[in-house]
Amino acid sequence: MLQGHQSWIFTNRPTILSTGTVGGPFEAKGKIPEAFDILHEDMWLEQDSWEKAQQKMLEESLQTTLKKGRIEKEQVEFLIAGDLINQMTPTTFAASTSSIPFLGAFSACATSMESLALAASIINAKGANYILCAASSHNAATEKQFRYPTEYGGQKPPTSQWTVTGAGSALLGQNGDGPVITAATIGKVADMGMTDPFNMGGAMAIAAVDTIEAHFRDMQIEPSYYDLIITGDLGHIGREVSLDLLHERNIPIEAEKYVDCGIAIYREDQPVLAGGSGAACSAIVTYGHFVQELIKGNLNRILVVATGSLHSTLSVQQNDSIPCIAHAVSIEARGGNL
Repeated sequence: MLQGHQSWIFTNRPTILSTGTVGGPFEAKGKIPEAFDILHEDMWLEQDSWEKAQQKMLEESLQTTLKKGRIEKEQVEFLIAGDLINQMTPTTFAASTSSIPFLGAFSACATSMESLALAASIINAKGANYILCAASSHNAATEKQFRYPTEYGGQKPPTSQWTVTGAGSALLGQNGDGPVITAATIGKVADMGMTDPFNMGGAMAIAAVDTIEAHFRDMQIEPSYYDLIITGDLGHIGREVSLDLLHERNIPIEAEKYVDCGIAIYREDQPVLAGGSGAACSAIVTYGHFVQELIKGNLNRILVVATGSLHSTLSVQQNDSIPCIAHAVSIEARGGNL
């Protein structure tokens, strides 16, 4: 299964059987409202905290995925999921209501592809028949933890990004008619020495580039193999920085085939500054939009490179630099093969 130094090839072709996506009112006004199975008009979701609202969205996403996949939760061997909040409490509490054996995963906003890669690895090795993988975030919960409560009304610089409110999940199985996971590349922690938590896109750019370069080196393929290379949430600034770095390394990725989930989810007239972010960002856009494009036949092969900023409230207070990570997963319409 190991290919090169940091990649896996999944010869047994783990299959995405179904997906489930949930979003909030701001996401409903974005570019791709059709990507959501459930959209809420209230960010509170009738809960008494933002964190409990996030938990409820994740529960709804998992339930929707199971319903669409026509699988009972008792048939699922493992749930692999995570989020940004302290000790991943929204995910942990959601896992307690699901009663599915749980593996917590954390790579910040790269958690979506970390969980998908791990699930595909286990399915490929026949360590399970069905696995749920998921990621979630909530704008207000994340703002409260990492920046300022929304009530504070603090100004942000144009480099900052808007945390997505939502949850996205996928059900993987041994066989099925859906898109298949053909490969994954596990990223290394990269650190450009940046200390500004309001410029995560710029900080994460190097991690995306390193993982993309490793993927093509390990797989021994060219960027033209994929219809699209999709980054997680670099936003406008991180996308431009990473595209420049890719070209400096002689990796010929065409700009129109290099897209970002943080740009794809919101409209230009929404006040998101540099774009969207959050653990739910790449999960929702991948599972709710791009996977559906594979199913419809509009795309054949995509490489999703979710990016994560691994700073904490403590590390920022101590003026540490921002380490970052990116994990890549190759998803193909049934019929393709590496």
